[in-house]
Parts: sequence; structure tokens; C-alpha cells
Amino acid sequence: MPNIKSAEKRVKIIEKKTLENKAVKSKVRTFIKKFKTSVAEGNLENAQKDYIEVVSVMDKAVSDGVIHKNSANRKKARFAKMLDTLKAN
Repeated sequence: MPNIKSAEKRVKIIEKKTLENKAVKSKVRTFIKKFKTSVAEGNLENAQKDYIEVVSVMDKAVSDGVIHKNSANRKKARFAKMLDTLKAN
């Protein structure tokens, strides 16, 4: 435990932010899973809708600083590629 009062406050703030970040990451993973299942089922309409949702959620997570920008862009590019292959078939 910290001995200084300001350090004690920082510990409380960090714990709160950690919980918020976990919630955002969990939400992102949920939308990713939803998109991947739509692609696996071969449902183009749901996959397109889920792609828009997952991109939106990831962009919000990036703006909050939960996910790194390059990581989100890499995943979005992979999802777009998955969607394109589904459209081609």
C-alpha cells in the first residue's frame, strides 16, 4: 500500500479506469465474435451490418485510448478482407 495520500488516490483512480477499460475490451471482443460468426455462417447481410458495428466500436475504443490505433486498423483491414471474400463467394 502506498504511504502518500496522493498515491492512495491514484491507486483508486487506476482501479476504476482498469474496470472501465476491461468493459470496453469485452464489448469489442463481443462484437468481433458476433461478426466472425456471421461470416462463418455465410450470412452476407448480417456480416455487413456486424462489420459496421465492430468498426464503430473499435474506433470508439481507440478514441478512448483502450486499443492502439494500429492494432484496430490491422483488425479492421482483416475483417474487411473477410467480408470481401464472403461477397465473392
